[in-house]
Amino acid sequence: MTYLSVTDLRGAALSRAQLAAALPRADVDVESAIAAVRPVVEDVAHRGAEAVLEASERFDGVRPAHLRVPETALAAALARLDPAIRAALEDAIARVRAVSEADARPDERVEVVPGGIVTQRWIPVRRVGLYAPGGRAVLPSSVVMNVVPAQAAGVEQIVLASPPQKEFDGLPHPTILAACALLGVTEVIAAGGAQAIALLAHGAEDLGGGTGLDPVDLVTGPGNVYVVAAKRLVSSRVGIDAEAGPTEIAILADAEADARFVAADLISQAEHDPLAASILVTDSEELLGRVEEQLAIQVPQAEHAARVEEALRGVQSGAILVEDVERGLEVVDVYGAEHLEIQTADASAVAARVSNAGAVFVGPHSPVSLGDYAAGSNHVLPTGGTSRSTGGLGTQTFLRGIHVVEYDREALAGARATATTLAAAEGLPSHGRAVDIRFER
Repeated sequence: MTYLSVTDLRGAALSRAQLAAALPRADVDVESAIAAVRPVVEDVAHRGAEAVLEASERFDGVRPAHLRVPETALAAALARLDPAIRAALEDAIARVRAVSEADARPDERVEVVPGGIVTQRWIPVRRVGLYAPGGRAVLPSSVVMNVVPAQAAGVEQIVLASPPQKEFDGLPHPTILAACALLGVTEVIAAGGAQAIALLAHGAEDLGGGTGLDPVDLVTGPGNVYVVAAKRLVSSRVGIDAEAGPTEIAILADAEADARFVAADLISQAEHDPLAASILVTDSEELLGRVEEQLAIQVPQAEHAARVEEALRGVQSGAILVEDVERGLEVVDVYGAEHLEIQTADASAVAARVSNAGAVFVGPHSPVSLGDYAAGSNHVLPTGGTSRSTGGLGTQTFLRGIHVVEYDREALAGARATATTLAAAEGLPSHGRAVDIRFER
C-alpha cells in the first residue's frame, strides 16, 4: 500500500501550460466560500460589534465578554506561560527581527539630471490588522511572523485578531495572548473567521465599554478558506497581503537524498490540514521506493496520523517522476510551491536556479519546519502557484513607496520637449500647457 500517487513525466513533451495542468493541486473553492461569508461581512459592516458577537456564538460556540482583550489578560497570559515556550518564542522573535530589520529599505535619491531629483521614500502603513488563526492548531508563531516585520517597517498601530476560545472564557488562546504581550501588542481582538476580517476592515463605533475600533489600512495573516474569502471581499476597502490557501511543500530530490528526511518533511506539512499538499519531484524510482517505506513507518507514528494520511493520499499530493534534476527544476518552477526543498547533489547550485517559490530550503539540514519557527525567515508565504507573481510576508509588505519629484527651472526646461511631445501624442494638450506656461513671461 502506497501513500503517494505517481505521475510519470519521463519522456513527456509538454508545454508549460500542459505541465501545470498535469501537476497535483488542491481544489479550493473560494467562490463558494464568498457566497457563504458575504452575509457575515455585510452584517459586520452594518451592525459592528453586535454582529461579530453573534457570529462568534454561531461559529465558535462562545460569546466573548469583551471583544477587546483587556491588557490584564495579556499580562496574565505571559505570566503563566511555560518558561520553555517563552524562551523559544523570544529566540524566534530575535531571529525573525534580525532578518526583518535587514529587509527595511532606505530612501533612494536619484539625480536624473542636474537639478532634477526623484526620491523614492518608503513609508510604513499607518495601521495594520493582523490575523492569527486558532482552528486545528494554535499558532503563536504566526503572531511572531506578522508582528515583527510590521514593527521593523515602523508601523504605528498594530491590532491583532484571533478567535475566541470556549475553554478560555471567550478569550483567544493564552499562548497567542502571551506572544502578543512579549511583542508589546496591546490592541488584541477576540474575533475569528470572516467576522474578524470584516471588523478589522470596517471598524466599529463601540466594542463595548464605550470604546470603538478604528478600521485598519492593511490586513495580513493566514487563515482558512472563509478567511481568504472575507479578505477578497474587503480588498476594495483595505489592502490585503495575499489569498493564502492550504499549505504546500514540494521536495526536489535525487538518489542521494535521505529518504527518512524526505518522508518526515512531507509528513510535517501534511499534518496541517487534510487539504495540505505534499509533493515529491525526483529522478530516482529507487528513492521514491525508499520514501514510501519510510512513510509506512513514520505516518502511523504521527500524532495526527489520520489527517496526514488523508493529505498524502489526496489529489493535491503525489510523486512526480522526471528524467533528471534539470527537468525537475522545470517542474517545481511551474508548480511554484509555497515551500520548496532542494535535497540533491550540489543543492546550493540547484537552488540558485529556482525562480518560483515562496521560500527555498537548501540541503538536508534546512527542513521547512525550521522556516516555520526558527530560521529567521517568514512563514506567511504565497500558495496555489501564486509565488510566480508575488512573494511572502515581510518588512516590505508594510512599506509603501512614494516618489518625491523635485525639479528646478533648468531641469524642467531639459524635459520640456519630451513632456509636451508625449502630451500632444496622447491628445492631452493641457498636460503640455502646464509645462509650457512656466516658461512664458
